[in-house]
Amino acid sequence: MKKTLALVLALVMVFALVACTGTKTETPVADEPKADAPVADAPVADEPVADEPVADEPVAAGDQTIKIWVADAIVDFTKEQAAAWQAANPEFASFTIQVEAVGEGDAAGNVTTDVEGAADIFGFAQDQLSRIVSAGALVELSEENAAIVKAENDAGSVAAATMGDTVYAYPLTSDNGYFLYYDKSVVTDPSTLEGIIEACKAAGKNFYMEINSGWYQPAFFFGNGCTLTYETNDAGKYTACNVDYASEKGVAALKTMIDLANSGAFVNGSSVGNATNAAAIVDGTWDASAAKELFGENYACAKLPTFNVNGTPVQMSGFGGFKLLGVKPQTDEAKLAACDSLALFLSSGDVQLARFKAVGWGPSNIAAKADEAVQADEALTALGQQLAFTVPQGQYPGDYWTKATALGDSVIAGEYNNADDAALLAALQQFQDDCISYAK
Repeated sequence: MKKTLALVLALVMVFALVACTGTKTETPVADEPKADAPVADAPVADEPVADEPVADEPVAAGDQTIKIWVADAIVDFTKEQAAAWQAANPEFASFTIQVEAVGEGDAAGNVTTDVEGAADIFGFAQDQLSRIVSAGALVELSEENAAIVKAENDAGSVAAATMGDTVYAYPLTSDNGYFLYYDKSVVTDPSTLEGIIEACKAAGKNFYMEINSGWYQPAFFFGNGCTLTYETNDAGKYTACNVDYASEKGVAALKTMIDLANSGAFVNGSSVGNATNAAAIVDGTWDASAAKELFGENYACAKLPTFNVNGTPVQMSGFGGFKLLGVKPQTDEAKLAACDSLALFLSSGDVQLARFKAVGWGPSNIAAKADEAVQADEALTALGQQLAFTVPQGQYPGDYWTKATALGDSVIAGEYNNADDAALLAALQQFQDDCISYAK
C-alpha cells in the first residue's frame, strides 16, 4: 500500500511539472521534464520548492525578443552590455536581445512612422521627445526608475527626458553640444571670433560653422540675449512660443552672422570629415577623432569665442543637447519589466563610463562625469566649459528647423544689407511670426 501511494504521489507531481512548463513555448526541449524519467527523480513532497526565490525564475512573456536601436558606433558595445545584464538578471534569461544600428537622428522618424514595428528600446536625440510622445511611442518611467534618473544624472539631461511633470526616457549622455576645434599653430588665441577670422585669413585657411542650421545658428542670437523656446503639454502638443528675435538684440546677432559670411575665411559646414584647408571648426564631440586626425599635433579645443556687439564682447551661446534611451509601450507586462530593467542598466553610471571609454560618449551620470578619464578628455572639457553658456534644448517643431535653414541660406546668399537695420528687423519679424504660428 505504501509503495502504491508513493508511486501515485510521484506521478501526480510529474504531471504537475509538465502542466506548469507547458506554456513556455520557447524553452528548449532539453529543459522540459523527460517523459521517461525515472519516478525516483521527481521531487519528494517535503522538498522546499515553494521557498525558492521567485526572482530567479525565468520570466514568461508572449514575445521573447527585445529589439534595440542604437547608433552604429555602439552596436557591439550594447550587445556586450546586454549580455552582462542578462547574466546578472537570470530571471530574464529567456529573452533574446537583438541590437540593430539605427542612429539617434533616424530613430524618431522610424518610430513615429511605425510604432508597432519599431524597436522596444531605442536611442534618440532629446529634441525628438515631443514628437515621439505624441505618437504614443514612449512609456513613462515608473516612479522608482524616475527617482533614480533624477538622483543620478545632471539637471540638464533630466530636463531633456521630461515633458510636463513626466519622465519619459533614460539619459545616456550630456555631450550633444558644440564648441571649437582648432589648429593651434594657426589660431594662437581662440577667445574672439574676430581674432580667429583674422588668423585664418592671414594663413589662407578656412573657418567652418553651419549658420544655416537651427542647431548652430542660435549661438549668435542666444549669445546676445535673445530667446526662442517652445512650451508643450504632457501630450507633446506645442502650446506657446517664447521668441524675441525681432528686436535690437536680434538685429545685432544677425549682423554678426552677415559679417562672418562675408569675411573671406568663412565656409558653411560643421563636419570635420568634410572640411578642407581648415584651421578652425565649430563641431561636437562626435567628431573628436576626426579632428585629432585633421590637426595632428596642433589639435586643440576651446569653448566658443566671443563676438563684438557695439564694442562689447558677447559670449557665443547655443544649444546643449542630450542622447536619451526610450522604451516603447508593451502589451506584455513581463516584457515591459524586462525592457525597463535593461534600459535602466544601459543608462547606469557604470555603463555610461564604460561607453565613454569605448567610444568617447560624454556621460550625463554625475558620478561618471567626475571620473578622472572623463575629466582629462580635451573635447569634453571644452564642451563642459561651453555648456555653462548654453541653453538646454527643449522641444522644437519641425517647421522651426526649416525656417532657421532658410534664414541662414539668405545670409549666405548675400540677400541682406548689413547697413539696413529696418530691413533686417523686418526679416526677423517675419521669422518670429512664423515661429509663433507653429504653436497654434
